[in-house]
Amino acid sequence: MVTSYTELAELNRLGFVVPDARGLIGAEHLVSDSMALDAQPALSTTANAGIPAFMSAWVDTGLIKVAFAPMRAAELLGEVRKGDWVSKTAVFPMLETAGQVSSYGDWNQNGTVSLNPSFPERQSYHYQVFVAWGEQELALAGQARLQWAASLREAAALKLNKFQNQTYFFGISGLKLYGYLNDPRLPAAITPTTKTAGGTAWDNATPEERQDDVIALINQLRKQTAGLVDTDTPMVLGLAPTRMGLLTRRNSFGLSALTMLRETYPNLRFVQAVEYGDAAANGVQTMQIMADHVDVQKTAEAAFTEKLRAHAVVTEASAWKQKLSQGTWGAIIYMPAGIATMTGL
Repeated sequence: MVTSYTELAELNRLGFVVPDARGLIGAEHLVSDSMALDAQPALSTTANAGIPAFMSAWVDTGLIKVAFAPMRAAELLGEVRKGDWVSKTAVFPMLETAGQVSSYGDWNQNGTVSLNPSFPERQSYHYQVFVAWGEQELALAGQARLQWAASLREAAALKLNKFQNQTYFFGISGLKLYGYLNDPRLPAAITPTTKTAGGTAWDNATPEERQDDVIALINQLRKQTAGLVDTDTPMVLGLAPTRMGLLTRRNSFGLSALTMLRETYPNLRFVQAVEYGDAAANGVQTMQIMADHVDVQKTAEAAFTEKLRAHAVVTEASAWKQKLSQGTWGAIIYMPAGIATMTGL
């Protein structure tokens, strides 16, 4: 420190009034760090070169949901409600005509007709899931802008519908409840023709060979229905998405089996479902041709008792839970002859 009062007086003369000053720091000290004696020799906190990572994170406002395989059983021949949640058994009256004719004669009394009633039964199956959420759980999810309770209900409905879709294809073991692929009254499945490349699979088949297999299946349906199904009959072909993709391969003339089939059968629909082989544990590829009606009778329908029943919300100390349930009859096949199946594609 410079304690010269002469220097202070000179500053006052120049217009700098510093009445409490006791001295000035010399210029030779200002250009060095010899006076910075108040600095700590070491940090008292952990050395850090930046901010916490979460402070620089960006959270998308849109919610991305995991995709699941589509549920297509109801698209085959429709879906209908039968009964309600207290219906355990369904009876479907059927009436078949029988009899014979005889040569005419004024006194002949031969020739008879009769009716044969039958009452096939199907059993229903009811199933459930529970949805539960807590008070703190909701608050924490709210911090992330998640609609937790509503999303849980949506997940429960999806899980129930996925199971119901499976019953439409495979029924329920141990009950008189069958699906499109395992009803015991269905005619036996036929096999594809052997391909030029070998085997019956479509992977290395030509477009014409794939088309011929579909036509052979349609002809099997004609045979089963004694001609009640013809070229103009509304029909639906159910097959796996990968097999449908193979139908789109073009031949050397630029035509695909799909194009040729649609031109030949204008009332033919296509429904793609992974249950026909893409999701099968045994890897067997199957396709089915179904007539919408045989004569005037609906061929089949997927049926349920209740699509969704939301039971009472149960309140606990700091949480809630709710039961959701559904019921199914599987696939009700009225006219088994109206469905033809081919396996080994």
